[in-house]
Amino acid sequence: MDKIAVLVPCYNEALTIAKVVQDFKRALPEAVVYVYDNNSTDHTDDIAREAGAVVRYEHKQGKGNVMRRMFREIDAQCYILVDGDDTYPADSAREMCDLVLKENADMVVGDRLSSTYFQENKRPFHNFGNSLVRNTINRVFHSSIKDIMTGYRAMSFEFVKTYPVLSTGFEIETEMTIHAVDKNLDVRNVIIEYRDRPAGSVSKLNTFKDGFKVLTKIFNLYKDYRPASFFGWIAAFLILIGTVFFIPVLRDYVHTGLVAKFPTLIVCGFVVMAGILSFFAGHILQASVNNERSRFELSLHEAHYRRSRLEYHAKEDAAWKE
Repeated sequence: MDKIAVLVPCYNEALTIAKVVQDFKRALPEAVVYVYDNNSTDHTDDIAREAGAVVRYEHKQGKGNVMRRMFREIDAQCYILVDGDDTYPADSAREMCDLVLKENADMVVGDRLSSTYFQENKRPFHNFGNSLVRNTINRVFHSSIKDIMTGYRAMSFEFVKTYPVLSTGFEIETEMTIHAVDKNLDVRNVIIEYRDRPAGSVSKLNTFKDGFKVLTKIFNLYKDYRPASFFGWIAAFLILIGTVFFIPVLRDYVHTGLVAKFPTLIVCGFVVMAGILSFFAGHILQASVNNERSRFELSLHEAHYRRSRLEYHAKEDAAWKE
């Protein structure tokens, strides 16, 4: 079991990967740097290996697929996740690791948006998208995460081994953050100095395509994690619409004793019934979500026990070698 594992998912980062590996080996001498190559065609893997990284492969394209394999294969007391594009400073890694190893934080977010991101990033729609996603999630999930989509994080063993990776692409950061907030995990923020990609390095993130995926992911996770609230809003809307269109029918009936608009009355009845069904459906689903949270707490206990056993065996092996 490693004390610190630096995880670097890579796709065509030949220009920067050697510097990233060397910087993190210098900042965290006790860490093992793992580079997971995702079908690169520019010899990223060879360059990373020469720089001193342990190189492994994931052939299913997409950052989420790479992270799924990383989390499955590597055991460590603390994980540092960082992109291979040399936009995140290795100097902040020690502070982030200490929060996990010494203060038992579950996730430490490298906060770009509170420092140099908006000055360094040259793609204005990226800046707008990051702010939109951050504000939306913090409002919907009542959290205070400073940077939702950062690729620089420190994570505990318990978080990594109990987090179900469902996304396949760049929306993985959004999913990871919402999962931590929903499960009431200890999430910290550390302000980092972000720098833009060096000349010749190209971002793989498509502003509109991947941005739409992120917003869709937020919508779906809100529905999955907060069904009572999600279906409650739908119920309120349907009942409001049904009531608004029913009022003229009721007014005519009070004045004349006749119902002149039977089709409107019938539709209003069905709309209000749909609202009532939506309300109860949300609460039934919320009960299921609450039960899932109970099972998640048990899985945290199991992960903690597994970590203790791995650490014990690691100490035994070290003593035997001495």
